[in-house]
Amino acid sequence: MKTIILALSLLSFFSQAANYAEVGVEVESKRLNGNAYYIPGMSGSATEYEGFISNAGFIVTTEGVVVFDGLGSPPLANAMLSEIRKVTDKPIKLVIVSHYHADHIYGLQVFKAQGAKIWAPKGVWDYLDSETAETLLKSRRDTLFPWVNDETYLVEPDRIIDKDTQFSLGEHKFLISYFGKVHSDGDMSLLSVTDQTLYSGDIIFEGRIPFVGDADIIEWSKTLDRVRNMQVEYFVPGHGSASDQPKETMDLTYRYLNFLLDKLGKAVEAMDQFEETYDAIDWSEFEDEPAFDAANRKNAYAVYLYLERVLD
Repeated sequence: MKTIILALSLLSFFSQAANYAEVGVEVESKRLNGNAYYIPGMSGSATEYEGFISNAGFIVTTEGVVVFDGLGSPPLANAMLSEIRKVTDKPIKLVIVSHYHADHIYGLQVFKAQGAKIWAPKGVWDYLDSETAETLLKSRRDTLFPWVNDETYLVEPDRIIDKDTQFSLGEHKFLISYFGKVHSDGDMSLLSVTDQTLYSGDIIFEGRIPFVGDADIIEWSKTLDRVRNMQVEYFVPGHGSASDQPKETMDLTYRYLNFLLDKLGKAVEAMDQFEETYDAIDWSEFEDEPAFDAANRKNAYAVYLYLERVLD
């Protein structure tokens, strides 16, 4: 009887998996410390590499699996699920979502179908209720087809986190640090206390220029000061390689954001025009970093407009 039940369960799983387009990128888990793993994305812009441009992770406990972020499409998340199943057959209990940006959430429906509860930071409803969320999904159904298609939908959270939160699953202890509006409408990180491994989400970009967008860059800078003081053994940024040198991993984002604040803050206070300001800044410290050409001018202009508002 057990054999029949197992066979039916496997048939159900593979039947569900067959509904997802095959991925052409390598989705592979890497063990970091204890029972903490991560899925390293590739370095690229939003629609490159089939949308596989961000990191995710998972922690295996005696009672089930805690997942961090859902990747940028259902097929990518399904490939991640296959990687988890190479490690454990325990149920997926929770998905902790660092923030609601497309490259971290379009795969959530895969884990929701597994019975996982979705925990997300306060602020996600600002995104989900906006025109931007639906407009971007429609766009990605074209630019990332067939990996994002008409069957891809926005998953609503089961629980909103609005303060630092400790919880346990099995023998594992966890700490969620809630940051508020920083990189997005709401951001948070996950620390596996048991494994001494921190998953930061997009408050940290390693190995490339970060995406600023409509971030609250002053709060972002303050948050980096907070995170840099956390004592952990392994660190997983939202983009880029994980490492056992947390401060070094945070260094580029930290220097870059504070550079933008300093240079553009002085320009706004002096009422200098953006074009003249941008051309006069010496960008040599960052111009050889990946994504500089694609992102830097947009980032600088976003910070300039932001500082005009807050310093007015």
